[in-house]
Amino acid sequence: MLGQFLSIFIDVTLPVFVLVLVGYFAGPRLGLEARTLSRTAYFIFIPAFVFHVISEAEVEIGLASRMVAYITVVVVACGFLGFITAKLLRRSWDMVAAYVLVAVFVNVGNFGLSMIEFRLGQAALVPGTIYFLAVVVVAFLMSVVAAGWARGGGIAAAVSVVRTPALIAMLPAIFFSATSIDVPLFISRSTNLLGSAMIPTLLVTLGVQLAGVGKPQINADVVMASAVRLLGGPILAILLAVPFGLTGLERSAGILQASMPAGVTISIIAIEYELVPDFITTTVLFSTIASLMTLTFVLLLV
Repeated sequence: MLGQFLSIFIDVTLPVFVLVLVGYFAGPRLGLEARTLSRTAYFIFIPAFVFHVISEAEVEIGLASRMVAYITVVVVACGFLGFITAKLLRRSWDMVAAYVLVAVFVNVGNFGLSMIEFRLGQAALVPGTIYFLAVVVVAFLMSVVAAGWARGGGIAAAVSVVRTPALIAMLPAIFFSATSIDVPLFISRSTNLLGSAMIPTLLVTLGVQLAGVGKPQINADVVMASAVRLLGGPILAILLAVPFGLTGLERSAGILQASMPAGVTISIIAIEYELVPDFITTTVLFSTIASLMTLTFVLLLV
């Protein structure tokens, strides 16, 4: 067991963190801007990746629907767990909303897809991408609504998520996947090349973003919120996979995506809504570092 744990840690978990460390140390020294990198990935690399993976895939509609329903329930359950935990700790409404943000907004892009590919192989990128898109929509909606609820408003911003480039790219991708029409070769090769840049760019960008966090102030709330995300997520995902009848790569990819640390995007939402941004940013950093161990255990299970 120990040998297998070390093997997974070295071969699967460590390479992901190495790219994050590259961004963390190289970013400030090279003057890299996280916003430029993230916008490039958001508007170019991610849509290209989504289009290429989905258009080339053969996914049964019924199975895909079950997967989307499954991960939606998992994300909502995580949000409820964060809400209950904060209420039991008698935290303020701002902190309750912050707990919900940490619980639901999972780093399914930077970490999730890379670890799924390393651990489960190329074939698992199809269910991994479906989960990625579903989580982005559901988590963004819940995060903005929670932040807006604590501050008033926010529904309009939540609705705007449907205009994200990745979701727009998914529509023609589904058309090619559902029909017998082949994607033109030049488009297939172009999106494949662009999409291949997505994962390393996202990981380096995460490192650049974390480098700007500064010295974290760890307290009990940071640890508790991180525990909800890193422990509650995989436990709920494992339990809920049974009633949805998911097995194989679909089950494993879903559990992995639900086990990821908090995403950096919630720091942006926290700053926008003035929702304890220092706490949320520190929790993102702490949960990312702590996931070095927790993710290795989950990878061992799947």
